[in-house]
Amino acid sequence: MKKILASVALVGAVALAMTGCATDGGSGGGGGGGGDELITVGFAQTGSESGWRSANTESLKTALSEENGFKLVFNAADNKQEAQIAAVRSFINQGVDAIVIAPITVDGWDDVLKEAKDAGIPVILEDRTVSASDDLYASWVGLDFEKEGELAGQWAVENADGSNLVVLEGTTGSSAALDRATGWSKALEGSTIKTLDSQTGDFTRDGGKKVMEGFLQKYGSDINLLFAHNDDMGLGALDAIEAAGLVPGQDIKIVTIDAVHDGMQALADGKFSFIVECNPLLGEKVADLVKKVLAGESVDKRTIVEDQTFTQDQAKEALPTRPY
Repeated sequence: MKKILASVALVGAVALAMTGCATDGGSGGGGGGGGDELITVGFAQTGSESGWRSANTESLKTALSEENGFKLVFNAADNKQEAQIAAVRSFINQGVDAIVIAPITVDGWDDVLKEAKDAGIPVILEDRTVSASDDLYASWVGLDFEKEGELAGQWAVENADGSNLVVLEGTTGSSAALDRATGWSKALEGSTIKTLDSQTGDFTRDGGKKVMEGFLQKYGSDINLLFAHNDDMGLGALDAIEAAGLVPGQDIKIVTIDAVHDGMQALADGKFSFIVECNPLLGEKVADLVKKVLAGESVDKRTIVEDQTFTQDQAKEALPTRPY
């Protein structure tokens, strides 16, 4: 009987290893390093919902490359939290050396983070945060989303006070959407900007277009200010605004967050009015944290990357050398 159970366990282990290879980003991930000196890292990405996310993924893949001493096991969850948590559990079962997560939403991480901790696998959070106890992960690196929202709101108050506003929110329950909304609301306190409506476009261009079409059907030309939680939703809204015969940047001022290339081009062309940057190039900082944590070095619990803001003239100046 013991021999039969041992055989079943072996077959299960082989199947799991094959599953891990199927999710690999092409760098030969799986196991705990396979006897070589590479650091095996499982990276659970949200998906590929935006230009920002694509740049963020590329930054992580470049930094966590074999040339830099890593073996990357990559999984993109298509913005499905259950799939992302399953990917993390797969990393744990594969015995990776470290796990990097860009959490889709803030809640629901306690159990799987505890599983990683119990397995002795350190977790680094990047981009977004979680509501779980901070003793369940080693460190977080990302942006100050609340400050981004506040900077966007300050521009709106200074340049469009008295406007009728609609908002395109990011993914419901994500730290980026929650914090940007908080910062924006803080900046608008005491202003005469009137919020007509606010709905999620899920950080996607298509979502932004569909929600903006609904806003325009309901409120028409009463709308003269749009705040989009990211460039992609703002770019989708541009299509809806132009299809309605309105001029973006004139009839409706548009404020967004991210500063990816397409958004910056829209700002340079006068279709967007103002952009707050959210820097996606977090790969090198993540790789450095992974190495330090595995070496037993002390690291900061939070690392915030500084952002910039852009007007039309600043976008024109920055675009020729913009890395994303």
